[in-house]
Amino acid sequence: MPCFVALIALFAPRIVIAGLYFLSDWFDGLFASILWPLLGFLFAPFTLLWYSVVVKFYGGEWGLLQIAGLILALALDFSPGLSKRQRRK
Repeated sequence: MPCFVALIALFAPRIVIAGLYFLSDWFDGLFASILWPLLGFLFAPFTLLWYSVVVKFYGGEWGLLQIAGLILALALDFSPGLSKRQRRK
């Protein structure tokens, strides 16, 4: 089941975030305020998901693998190939 959720997250990260938020306790205690998860949901969903994975599974310890995953998540979030402007051309 976790692999299926990860596969869905690649295609629709906001749906996975909403599902995890409303149907589980995945995000409980990760953030001090609602501002950061809301901004992550709107602007950087892959980064929000990766940050929550690092906090949940790696205890918040940032090593080489975690930083490489963060760079990949940021690249997916902010790559120009995923914007609607590029799809129209």
